[in-house]
Amino acid sequence: MRGVTLLVIAGLLVTGAAEAAEEAVMLAGMKVTVWSEETPTPRKEPVIIFSHGFHGCATQSRFLMEAFASAGYLVFAPNHRDAACDGGWDLGGPKVAFRRPELWNDTTYRDREEDLRRLIHAIGSDERFGARADLSRLGLSGHSLGGYTVLGSAGAWPSWKLGGVKAVLALSPYSQPFIVHDSLGGLDMPVMYQGGTRDLGITPSLRKNAGAYEKSPRPKYYVEFDKAGHFAWTNLSETAHRLIVAYSLAFMNHYVKGEPVDPILTHTQPGVARLSSDP
Repeated sequence: MRGVTLLVIAGLLVTGAAEAAEEAVMLAGMKVTVWSEETPTPRKEPVIIFSHGFHGCATQSRFLMEAFASAGYLVFAPNHRDAACDGGWDLGGPKVAFRRPELWNDTTYRDREEDLRRLIHAIGSDERFGARADLSRLGLSGHSLGGYTVLGSAGAWPSWKLGGVKAVLALSPYSQPFIVHDSLGGLDMPVMYQGGTRDLGITPSLRKNAGAYEKSPRPKYYVEFDKAGHFAWTNLSETAHRLIVAYSLAFMNHYVKGEPVDPILTHTQPGVARLSSDP
């Protein structure tokens, strides 16, 4: 599949043609979509695992996964049990109402954390990906309920914590349970929250006093995109995609790849309504 290389240099995007291959595979008994850069010689690649939203799909945020792959990451996105594509079998309402975050605990959607844990183990031992995947450079990313999943797996639910994760990118994440239970202090890795001015159901809980950003330990970042609603991080919308890619790559490149910090992480670009950082 044709992708686009997006390089962030001093806050500017430079685009050029590159190949980002997409394939559907079975790993750890799950349907998983994999994106990778097409290169003439194999090499060790940092890994990003993406968790989709409630009744979303592994491919829901293809634009961002292709950008990660074109930047040299090996990207894996599993279909969780609640995925509304490819025969997902848990398509009822949420296990616990989203409006009752105080009732959520570390048993709520524990199956999603188990999916990530099994997937990481399977990647390392798989003959197709084991030699390519550099799991010492591992980042987690998730949208909505997937944001809840990766925050919990990064230590917001201590019993979920996955080892070896370098950074977590939470895209309009359902973080209210962690705020109510005051558990975001369990994060011990860099976190970037992303929200939008039209994402009225989630974004206010990220930036409010005693919200997710404030309760998280540093290094931490919060970016809010102008006119972005809840589905801006999916291919259902095109709002703010250029900026979402730019800030996401800058964050992951620094904390997962170990590249020098990009100025965009601490500078507000046109189209960004709010930016907070505490590196």
